[in-house]
Amino acid sequence: MDQLCIVTTGGTIDKIYFDDKSDFQIGEPQIGRILDELGVAFRYSVIPILRKDSLHITDADRELVRATIAAQDARHVLVTHGTDSMVATAKVLASIPGKTIVLTGALNPARFRGSDAEFNIGTAVGAVQSLPAGVYIAMNGRIWDPAQVRKNVEANRFEAL
Repeated sequence: MDQLCIVTTGGTIDKIYFDDKSDFQIGEPQIGRILDELGVAFRYSVIPILRKDSLHITDADRELVRATIAAQDARHVLVTHGTDSMVATAKVLASIPGKTIVLTGALNPARFRGSDAEFNIGTAVGAVQSLPAGVYIAMNGRIWDPAQVRKNVEANRFEAL
């Protein structure tokens, strides 16, 4: 892997809690900080395109993500994305040939103790380097084909269809 291209769209992974408002908002992308703290031995670039909860991502947003990734020279792309509509975005990205694209996110914000963000990012980084061209989802310690997975909202995890 020459360089990893990271595209961020928001989602829970980047959420921060505002005490004065008693709600969550999507903050700066967390993945660069996480990769730096972990001391990764590869070059990467971060392209922040959206700061949205994935329930609010539109078809136009998905097209922007697709066009942005298609325009990059990088063959290896990691996308951080909210979990609720991650599968829908992955299916749109399947039209991009010649790239290995892995979407990941978190069920709890990266800034929270016990978040699954670092684990999911690590799984996604390993997957993007080792899998053939195509689109994949890395969540809950598994690599999923977007056509064969769904988010189980009640159980708060991804599972096979």
